[in-house]
Amino acid sequence: MPVGIVVWGIKKVRKLLSEQPVAGSLSERDLVQLREQLKDCAAGLGSEVSARQRAARLADTYLGLADSGRIVFLRVIATEFGPDPKAVAKAHARYQEAIGSDAQWAAESEMRVAMRSDRLRILTQFNALPHGMHFVLAMRADLLRYLNKDPALRAFDREIETRLGAWFDVGFLELQRISWNSPALLLEKLFKYEAVHEIRSWSDLKNRLDSDRRCYAFFHPRMPMEPLIFIEVALVDDLADNVQALLDEHAPVFDAQRAKTAIFYSISNTQVGLRGVSFGNFLIKRVVDDLKRDFPKLVNFATLSPLPTLRRWAEKNPEVWPRAFSADMVRRVARHAGSKGAALTSAESIRTLLADAAWVTDVRLARALQPGLTRLVAYYLLYAKAGERPYDPVARFHLGNGARIERINTLADNSANGLQQSYGLMVNYLYDPDAIESNLEAFSREGVVATSGAVRRAGHLS
Repeated sequence: MPVGIVVWGIKKVRKLLSEQPVAGSLSERDLVQLREQLKDCAAGLGSEVSARQRAARLADTYLGLADSGRIVFLRVIATEFGPDPKAVAKAHARYQEAIGSDAQWAAESEMRVAMRSDRLRILTQFNALPHGMHFVLAMRADLLRYLNKDPALRAFDREIETRLGAWFDVGFLELQRISWNSPALLLEKLFKYEAVHEIRSWSDLKNRLDSDRRCYAFFHPRMPMEPLIFIEVALVDDLADNVQALLDEHAPVFDAQRAKTAIFYSISNTQVGLRGVSFGNFLIKRVVDDLKRDFPKLVNFATLSPLPTLRRWAEKNPEVWPRAFSADMVRRVARHAGSKGAALTSAESIRTLLADAAWVTDVRLARALQPGLTRLVAYYLLYAKAGERPYDPVARFHLGNGARIERINTLADNSANGLQQSYGLMVNYLYDPDAIESNLEAFSREGVVATSGAVRRAGHLS
């Protein structure tokens, strides 16, 4: 391989993954040259070596641009390298004429060829570079940021998403366990990408990788040290109901061979550029199979999941509070609220009480709030919608992967973030290996939300 391409791969990978583009713009002269280079790239002129060198120069140009220049670069690809409308129209007309005849299948093939855009050829050239897959993902991440500024980029984004779905098909991915003995570079990626419960220190990370814990990730062969998605698992005796206890570094190590329950307490997607490309379902299934093989006593596979949009939804829908907190519940809360009790004259005034985190440390007050909060969450999970899908993004993920809403836990995340997002509540989603497929089918086809009887009863507000 030519030295220039190797150097691009080694020296540019850090820049292409940087969060802030460097200063740079495109002059009119630059634009003329860019169009010519893109045309040559799409045509694939010359040898494989010259094609890669051409793609490397284009990638280098892109990386040297600030946002304003990158938008222009992407807009040129999006608007000037799509399918030829005249060729598509002619192929479509021939297909319509050929329907029902022996020529139909040839006309169909011709129409597919006409619909294939030069944008795909350009993407393929970029992907062929050393670290080219990193570059395409970084470019897609930029594209997602720019979509609201320039709707003309949407067709290109959909095309990239489709192509990435093929390149990152689950059949190409490798499941690997990450342990404390994994390379330091890989362990550092866990710090960077953990999206649910921040890893505070190396000792915290070591605790999450101890003998009673497991961490698994999907990797692509072209990105061997870059996890695409990873899941953290605690091997315990029963359903976990508090994340602080689960992550306590000073808690004794549990004998994993005695474990009956595997708790998936954190699932993190790492690549913004892969938005829309889902493989979480396959990851969970593979991890369940791996755990069942290594720990035959495991009978329960569940999550301890956050409710990241609960409080936002509850603040926007004040009418739900009187339904969740009956008059009797409000009076009981008021009796345990001390000096603040006099102000608790309605269910909506409960929101004011919850705004002050002091209630968390009052055991009797927290216990009085528990039934109403449980009803609030159950109703939210069962009936709050964004379009036709559950409002809560974590619920969408797990229900879409075949899980069941098993249990609602109060005072499960007492961190500032947990209280801010969900008043400290969390959910156990249960993955029953024998019911995953039927749950998934019912949810995807009819929107049926699989729940335990206790959660369903709590969600029926009077």
